[in-house]
Amino acid sequence: MSAHRPVRVERRRVDETASLRANRADWDRYADEYQSTHGEFLGDDGFLWGPEGVREDAIGALGPVAGKAVLELGCGAGQCSRWVLRHGGRPVGLDVSMRQLQHSRRIDEHLGTRVPTVLAGAAVLPFADATFDVVFSAFGALQFISDADALVAEIARVTRPGGRLAFSVTHPTRWMFPDDPGPEGLVASQSYWDRRPYVEIDDETGETAYVEHHRTLGDWVRALAAAGYRLVDLVEPEWPEDHDRVWGGWSRTRGLLTPGTALYVADLG
Repeated sequence: MSAHRPVRVERRRVDETASLRANRADWDRYADEYQSTHGEFLGDDGFLWGPEGVREDAIGALGPVAGKAVLELGCGAGQCSRWVLRHGGRPVGLDVSMRQLQHSRRIDEHLGTRVPTVLAGAAVLPFADATFDVVFSAFGALQFISDADALVAEIARVTRPGGRLAFSVTHPTRWMFPDDPGPEGLVASQSYWDRRPYVEIDDETGETAYVEHHRTLGDWVRALAAAGYRLVDLVEPEWPEDHDRVWGGWSRTRGLLTPGTALYVADLG
């Protein structure tokens, strides 16, 4: 979420055009700080599924990627895509933020790697039908799109039959609680079934500055089924006993008691 800017928070409907405009500007502003703060934890070619620090090497949600065409939605600086490259896959990264993709190019130049990237939103994917074997997103895109059913159908369109979709988002039950890493974040104060997006409004300009959309666990399952996916797994990573990192509303205080991440794994057809 947006940092170091006076904002007020609302819960209200926001369409895809306004969501894209706000989040693109927000990530362009925040990219440098994000990479500086979290880059070492993420790793230049690492693959984290969420703030708990659980890695793809341990989960295996993507399955074997060697020789496969792999699309990352909301790739940021391409850390996860670079992991795919290192394991023999053919990754393409997509992100709405030019500044994030510039960081991806910076890391590529440093490592001598090359991850092709595309500047675009995930709601309308600029690829032909049945282009990819695997599509994934690690907290990268799906929670920023207004229409979940249309989004998953669009992902299915660019995926080959039998292909895999894996994505992590804020665990839907977290929407009942304040986004606070301390004890205050353990007290339920809002309805789990309130699907209105979380919206930040810039106090100075009055413009929508950030939008995140909420779906229940069942909403995501139904969206996957409607698009022809078969749910393979729903992973709720436990907080490691020795993990003390605070990242936004994620913390040891909350993580030992309630899940912070939901990772969906599904196959098409």
